[in-house]
Amino acid sequence: MRSLSPFSALSLLPVALVAAAPAVAAPSGALAEVSAHLRGITTMTADFVQTDRNGKALSGTLSLRQPGRVRFAYQKGVPLLIVGDGKALTMIDYSVRQVSRWPVGNSPLSVLIDPSKDISRFAKVVDGAAPGTTLVEARDPKHPEFGTITIAFARGNGPGGLKLMGWTVVDAQNGRSTVRLSNQAYGVPISDKTFKWDDPRPKGPRN
Repeated sequence: MRSLSPFSALSLLPVALVAAAPAVAAPSGALAEVSAHLRGITTMTADFVQTDRNGKALSGTLSLRQPGRVRFAYQKGVPLLIVGDGKALTMIDYSVRQVSRWPVGNSPLSVLIDPSKDISRFAKVVDGAAPGTTLVEARDPKHPEFGTITIAFARGNGPGGLKLMGWTVVDAQNGRSTVRLSNQAYGVPISDKTFKWDDPRPKGPRN
């Protein structure tokens, strides 16, 4: 079953947080708390529910281990997997035996696996959050096609006293996709096998 397109799949990732800005001055206030939270994550697991622009919802599991390893696995019946190995981000679509790869530094995933970036260069805290919640909006002015992302953090048991709750992506065509996290767990053991994947492409000589 082909349940979603690669573009829809990438809404799982914090799309606008790809700016390759050098770390200069440390962020302050709420952004400093968010930065400290991201830098403090060694491992994290969570369940996610992704809702696309048409209101269709899919679920799955997220596994993150620093430095640079991440896995988004969809629910049974959705033949798509996204894996980061620290060097590249790979999206595997088993329904069409297609594998796509991007350098981590150029991927939307970079904010999670490279939290040393100064997020104040491309992100800001926005109003409208419920009490105890911080909303951070970001975009990459060099790549407006990535759209805008708003990431939600709440007070919780994660590093720095925060918990990543999810994000909303609005693309260049004003399409909206959301990801909501639950059952977040930090500092849990995650095996190397979690970040391996089966290559669906036909075996044989490749150019």
